Order: sequence, then C-alpha cells, then structure tokens
Amino acid sequence: MFGIDIIDAAFLPAASVALFAGVLSFLSPCVLPVVPPYLAYMTGISVGGLKSGERSAAPAALMFVLGLSTVFLVMGFAASAFGRLFLEYQLWLARLAGVMVVIMGLHFLHVFRIPMLDQEARLEAGDQGGSAFGAYVLGLAFAFGWTPCIGPQLGMILSLAATDAEIGRGTGLLAVYALGLGIPFLLSAIFVNRAMGLMNRIKPYMKTVERIMGGLLVAVGLMLLSGRMADLSYWMLETFPFLATLG
Repeated sequence: MFGIDIIDAAFLPAASVALFAGVLSFLSPCVLPVVPPYLAYMTGISVGGLKSGERSAAPAALMFVLGLSTVFLVMGFAASAFGRLFLEYQLWLARLAGVMVVIMGLHFLHVFRIPMLDQEARLEAGDQGGSAFGAYVLGLAFAFGWTPCIGPQLGMILSLAATDAEIGRGTGLLAVYALGLGIPFLLSAIFVNRAMGLMNRIKPYMKTVERIMGGLLVAVGLMLLSGRMADLSYWMLETFPFLATLG
C-alpha cells in the first residue's frame, strides 16, 4: 500500500528513529519548560487562565504544529534533493553525516562540549499572541530557531534524509519527526492540567533525557558510518513480519 518493500525498507528504522527523536526533542531542556508559556502566549491568556480552562489552547497549538511542520517538510525535501543531486557520492555523504552525528552525540553525552551547540539562535515571531496566524508564525519561528536542544536531533534526521535519494521518503522522515514533536504538544494543549503535572515530574530527569538523546545520536551516526541501516531494516522485517504487509 505504502510502497515499502525490501529495497526501500531502510525507511522503517529511519522513521522509528525520527519519531523517537521527535518525542525526545519535546522532552528536551530547551522545549519542555517553555511549553506552558508558549501555549499561554499563543492563546492570548495567562498560564493561570490556561490551567483554569478560560480558553482552549488546542486550536492555537494545532496552528503552531502546522507552522513547525511546514518548515520541517521543506527541510526534508531540500535535504533529499541535495542527496539526489550528489547520488554518486552517496557513500561519502553518509560517512560525513555519520561523523557529524556522532560528534553531536558525544556533545550530548558530555564527552566534550561544542560551544556553538550551547548557543541559542531563535527567530522572534513578533507580537502575534492570541491569534491563529500568530500561532502559525510562532511555529515557523520555532522550527527555524536552531536551538542546542533540537538542532542536533533535527540535523540527524536531515542527514538520514540526505542519504536517501528518494525525495518522498526523505520528506516523510521529517514529517514523522514533526509528528513526534507535535503530537505531545497538542496533547499538552488538550489536557493542560495533567500535562503540567507530568512536566513537573519529568523536569528532574532532564539530564537523563539529554544522555538518551546523545546515545541515540551516536548509535545512528555509527550506523551511517558503517552502512548498517539496511541491516537494521532486515532485522525489523524479520522480527516484525507484519511490516512486510505494508508494501
């Protein structure tokens, strides 16, 4: 149905990585703490008003997610187009991407620190709070903001997209990443009080989330370097035979 077969099965593990990376991006120290004020700003009320149900944050959150998804899809398309342009150098492109992803992973594991990744580069959305258009613009600005928390994860998914010559699958990876980041955001807007309580319980484990992200980056980087993504695809199809029926 979806055109997934043994030839392009590398999409399966890559998509799993993208979804997991999206969720971890939401739980990262740069994103999770700012979710309540972002929701309040986009809705045009205070955090207290948000908690009391003065106005639903779901419509604004949906527009925000659409905004960041727009940017991610364009990035995925561009990365895949770049990889297709340099198809004959695909092996070297994958190795270069692998080295870069491993380096970013070691930064998250605190093996060493890269000063550039400790700087935040955010685009201001202007005074657009309380409107659907403002929420969409804020989503665009959030996606363009290369923060130290989501930048390396996004860079990893873009690397996977660039090493896949199929533009549709490369763009699909960024769509899956957007789902992993956007769905928790939408759920937080729908179940505000429960979400805030859960966020408070998760905050003490921010360093653990960062280390998990570092381990994921290193693992994916090493697979890109060694060309083992295809082996992971075969393993997934053998372990979960129902995946073969998607093709």
